[in-house]
Amino acid sequence: MRRIAIVSLAAAMLTGASPVAGCDGLRMAPGGLVSEVVDGDTVLLESGLAVRLIGTQAPKLALGREGLADWPLAEAARDALRTLALGKNVQLGYGGEERDRYGRALAHVFIEADEGSIWAQGQMIEAGLARVYSFPDNRRCLDQLFAGEARARAERLGIWSDPYYSVRAADRPADLLDRVGDYELVEGRVLLADRSGSRIYLNFGRFWKEDFTAVIEAPALRLFERDRRDPLELEGALVRIRGWVDERDGPRIEITHPEQIEVVARP
Repeated sequence: MRRIAIVSLAAAMLTGASPVAGCDGLRMAPGGLVSEVVDGDTVLLESGLAVRLIGTQAPKLALGREGLADWPLAEAARDALRTLALGKNVQLGYGGEERDRYGRALAHVFIEADEGSIWAQGQMIEAGLARVYSFPDNRRCLDQLFAGEARARAERLGIWSDPYYSVRAADRPADLLDRVGDYELVEGRVLLADRSGSRIYLNFGRFWKEDFTAVIEAPALRLFERDRRDPLELEGALVRIRGWVDERDGPRIEITHPEQIEVVARP
């Protein structure tokens, strides 16, 4: 019953959504007809080209892959994107790396409609059926997507009503250790921002071998410098970190580009 309600809500939001401008500065290219929707962030075009909706991560379907299970609301996300895009013509907008190692196009998808074009990523994020997921070589349009995600999270839409996708607390490292290997949003106050050699550590607890840490390596620091952002200034700030949790002297997330860190409140 709950799944039906979520799908109905998403369909109403997506089909009734007004067109959005998306973002500027993309290299636009013809896409073609969407012939299949694989999951909530991947479509196939009639030409055979697979397109990954860059900048977003929808709940994943196992799709028969051994050892994997569907994430909560994965079918709802796929159904919503089907309602939005299946059988429609699309334009592709490229803002960084254009192909991944699987040969998929990494693009922003704009669906042609009578009243204009509809930005698929924006609509999925606004419906709470995807979250922002960025890469160091593909950073366009993220401000708009973050804003849409914040609204959906505040209204507890879609995935934001499910504990599986809750924002984790940085001061609960034991809980984060249970999420090693998962993509998570982790929020807390930076107790210490410290440089050691070519990397910077953002420590969220006094016991660095046990507490949660965000690590910024040299390649990422060059991106911070290019954007005139100094991670050392985050000491004392309340931040939200997003990325894949691993374990090395406690739970940690490696930061590969600035957009993985959202400043919630300055000290």
